[in-house]
Amino acid sequence: MSFRILYECPDTGARIGELLTPHGIIETPVFMPVGTQATVKTMTPEELNDIGAQIILSNTYHLYLRPGHKLIEKAGGLHNFMNWKKPILTDSGGFQVFSLSNLREVTDKGIIFRSHLDGSKHEFTPEKVIKIQNSLGSDIMMCLDECVAYPCEYEEAKAAVRRTTEWAARCKKSHTGPEKQLLFGIIQGSTFNDLRKKSTEEILNLDFPGYAIGGLSVGEPKDVMYEILENIVPIMPREKPRYLMGVGSPDCLVEGVLRGIDMFDCVLQTRIARNGTVFTSHGKIVVRNAEYGEDFLPLDPECDCYVCQNYTRAYIRHLFKAKEILGMRLATYHNLYFTIQLMEKIKKSIKENKLKEFSEYVLQRYTT
Repeated sequence: MSFRILYECPDTGARIGELLTPHGIIETPVFMPVGTQATVKTMTPEELNDIGAQIILSNTYHLYLRPGHKLIEKAGGLHNFMNWKKPILTDSGGFQVFSLSNLREVTDKGIIFRSHLDGSKHEFTPEKVIKIQNSLGSDIMMCLDECVAYPCEYEEAKAAVRRTTEWAARCKKSHTGPEKQLLFGIIQGSTFNDLRKKSTEEILNLDFPGYAIGGLSVGEPKDVMYEILENIVPIMPREKPRYLMGVGSPDCLVEGVLRGIDMFDCVLQTRIARNGTVFTSHGKIVVRNAEYGEDFLPLDPECDCYVCQNYTRAYIRHLFKAKEILGMRLATYHNLYFTIQLMEKIKKSIKENKLKEFSEYVLQRYTT
């Protein structure tokens, strides 16, 4: 497994790279659709392949609880289980456990939590999380980390940084197959610049093949997130991939790439699609609104996806009003296609040294 930079923008530091994994090469910068429970909601693996998805993300917490990592291992691993031939990244489940606030207890040993499904008691330790992800057989897996809420007290964020570093060291020690699965470390520190720098330095010292920036997009203002990236990305190694976790709106994608980020994931595309909101070349529209009842244009007249070639806003609005599943499927297909094509346009603009101009075009339509 290796990562190499193919092109770097002299003006911004944005770069195009190739990440080699056992299930194929990923060209970065890349957006990863989220398939939390071994499925990207409403989409088939064949459709994901058709729209150009290079890699998808699945969730350790959810797959551990249902159907169970041992069952998936019996099926031959996550790729076989869900019939996805390309790379898969699994997160550690730390963020999901963090979101359980009143159902969890964090200690230096790990996290004790109750299942959101049946209330049963479980424990995630760094060692156990690695074992689960080894069973899943993902191409890229994440260390267990402690994510804190925004806003939080300085001392709480400081304690989480300490635990995140200690857990990362234990994760690396427990990982027995680095030639088969890349293990990424995660940087924490909330919105405190000194803690972010401390976490970055400590995680870098553990020498992982890639590094993720976690604990952002949890409610902090976007300009605060961008400031954090500007402070820590320059001290991250140039020759290793950089992954900004849980971020995927069009404005954040261009802003992240401008600051040297290589990998992104987000549930936004699929979540808003299920509520009838879609991305277009001129900004978001809510297709279920009455104004589209007699609109026979495609979702985005400038888009060449299957949905825009075959269906109108009026028809898709009808599907939503009638509560037909096809409406959610078509909106999701379009949103994911739009985002993957956006990443292609970003790469093209990097090659042509026009990323700043292209980012201004996107930001005019998507800055909120």
